[in-house]
Amino acid sequence: MRYSIVMFLLRAILRLIARVTVYGLEYQPSNTTSFVGVSNHIGRLDPAFGYYFLRRRDIILLVAEKYYEHAWSRILAQSVNGIFVDRFNADLNAMREVLRRMQKGGVAVMAPEGTRSPTTALIQGWDGASYIAARSGWPILPVGISGSGDKEVVQRLKNFRRLDITLNIGPTFTLPPLDNKRRAEQLAEYTEEIMCRIAAQLPPEQHGIYAGHARLNELLVEKAARPLLQPRIYG
Repeated sequence: MRYSIVMFLLRAILRLIARVTVYGLEYQPSNTTSFVGVSNHIGRLDPAFGYYFLRRRDIILLVAEKYYEHAWSRILAQSVNGIFVDRFNADLNAMREVLRRMQKGGVAVMAPEGTRSPTTALIQGWDGASYIAARSGWPILPVGISGSGDKEVVQRLKNFRRLDITLNIGPTFTLPPLDNKRRAEQLAEYTEEIMCRIAAQLPPEQHGIYAGHARLNELLVEKAARPLLQPRIYG
């Protein structure tokens, strides 16, 4: 019941305050397929977008441990079956719970950066998403988010202007299984791959520390060769 109420309010509020343009819905796996959704993280609104356009009941949202301390955010996260995770330490219990839910069918929604970027440009990614994706073997769906930075959101709403948010979705990809002998090295490589895939869905000013990365340049060339995608507009 709480879940349905939260979803109703979330969609009603987003329709009221924002115009969300989504490119690449064609890449989204079917509603019966498990996958790992990864995106950049620039504002407090970002977690809402997965629920807004995926329209799935089995979303597995990872929530930073700091939000457990506040009653309102704890209740909200629990209402949507979120999993609290320690972003800066190896939280194996949270990772096991994600894998357990994915085995039953589900979509893990993760922001590899672990925290909001203060400039909206990409910052260093952590290995949690690459670990889940490599262990599960499920496809990864990269998403780039623009227009939802906290400063921009506050400024626009203070001036009674609707938010103009863009989500760019890229093609799915998979990661090879982990080799225990070189797991740390592989995870670092996989995290760079994930972050470059996200960067390829963002404008240049948001590439951040991955700007000029050789792998990102390859992905941008591949993207330029693909047909233009038609947008779907919400709100």
